[in-house]
This record gives sequence, C-alpha cells and structure tokens, in this order.
Amino acid sequence: MKWSEAIAVLLVMGVISVIGNMLGYKEALGKDLTYGQFIAEAATGYGIMFTIALLGIACSKYLPGKLPMVFWVSVLATLSTVPQVSPWAKEIGYYTGKVDFLALATPILAFAGLSFGKDIEKFKTMSWRIVVVALTVYTGTFICAAVVAQFLLKYEGII
Repeated sequence: MKWSEAIAVLLVMGVISVIGNMLGYKEALGKDLTYGQFIAEAATGYGIMFTIALLGIACSKYLPGKLPMVFWVSVLATLSTVPQVSPWAKEIGYYTGKVDFLALATPILAFAGLSFGKDIEKFKTMSWRIVVVALTVYTGTFICAAVVAQFLLKYEGII
C-alpha cells in the first residue's frame, strides 16, 4: 500500500470514528466535560492512534525482516501505554480511552466487508474448508489472548 493510500484510509477512518463517537458515545457526557471538549478529546485520541498506525507502517516498510504491519502497530501501541516505557503513557491512555470501540470497529468492519466482497470469487473456490480454518484461527486467537490476559492480570495483581 502506498503512503498516500494509507494516509487517506486512516483519515477517512478517523473522520468516521469521530462522527461515530459523536453519535454513539453519549454516556460519558455530563460528568465534567462539555460536548465540544469530549469531541476534541476523542479527536486527539484518534490522532494518537493515527500517529501510532503511521509509525507501525513505517516500521514494517523500512525495518529489516518481514514482520507484518499489525505486529508493529500492536507493539508500538502497547509500548506507548506502558508507564515504565513511555513518559506519556497516562495521557495516551486517557485520550485514546475517549474513542469508543464501536466507533472504531464500524469503519474497520466496513473496510473488511469491502475487501472480502472484492475477492468473493476466490472465496467460492476455497470451499467449506476455509470456514473450518477461519473458525480454528479465531478460536485459537481468542484462547491465546485470554491466556495472556489472565497471566498478565494475575502477575500485576489485578485479579
């Protein structure tokens, strides 16, 4: 993916996410923020995510090795929110916490659906076995994520 395409996709996703945040995340309002402050904080949170995504893309393009972009974005996002690593971890966690999960998931699922629809003919040739493989991958990913979360939460003494 070219840089201009990546930036355009991330900007479109940011606009959709901020609009989704305006429409669907109203339970956080009314405490100590005005609506404009809340939207500004959500936009700042998305700006931080945008920057981390661009840094992840740069790492996948320019660092040696062929690690996927998702790996680099995940590592950078994790490191940016660890207090022992990042001096801005608290602020990054605060602002990115203002972006609603569903406001982010909606455009991601829309892009995934468009991408899947583009390759529907290839999908038809893979037969029913792709469903088994997909379910196995999803189940394995969920179980591994739960095991890692359980271990880390116990290690931190949270549970």
